[in-house]
Amino acid sequence: MGDLLGYARVSTIEQKAHLQTDALKTAGCIRVWTDKASGTLDHRPQLDRMLDHLRPGDTLVVWRLDRLGRNLRHLISTVTELSAREVGFRSLTEGIDTTTPAGRLVFHVFGALAEFEAALIRERTTAGLAAARARGRTGGRPRAMTPDKLAVARQLYDDGGHTLDAIAAIVEVSRSTLYRNLAS
Repeated sequence: MGDLLGYARVSTIEQKAHLQTDALKTAGCIRVWTDKASGTLDHRPQLDRMLDHLRPGDTLVVWRLDRLGRNLRHLISTVTELSAREVGFRSLTEGIDTTTPAGRLVFHVFGALAEFEAALIRERTTAGLAAARARGRTGGRPRAMTPDKLAVARQLYDDGGHTLDAIAAIVEVSRSTLYRNLAS
């Protein structure tokens, strides 16, 4: 049996992590790492240090699931990586403990729900794009060089009385956009 190691996080420097750290110590954590950083950050220094410290048989303990993961997908990815390293995971508030069969089941249900949610989002996005295309709309950024601007630019270029910089300024596009469109 390895060690129980805790991780706490508060979102701002003004916030205190006492509630979390007290609960983690009461749960038996021999050491607690604390970050004062937004959960949306890819890398949190104390989390990275704690993950490096974990050894097979250890269990990572958090006060609540949202203290560890940026979102459900990130949380599941992190816990899956821990499992591959033979490290357990426990969330005190939600009562999840992947070192037990019931805890693993609950966590896998969470994973299945996250996968289902991602699939629904993909389907809705695809259906929305198809509906927009059927109505004649195209996605993406509007083209800087419209057919009218191109006609004016070609006329000015053919007349020879303006530099390319001046023509680009007149039709309000960059030089590279002007070059690309005049060449086609």
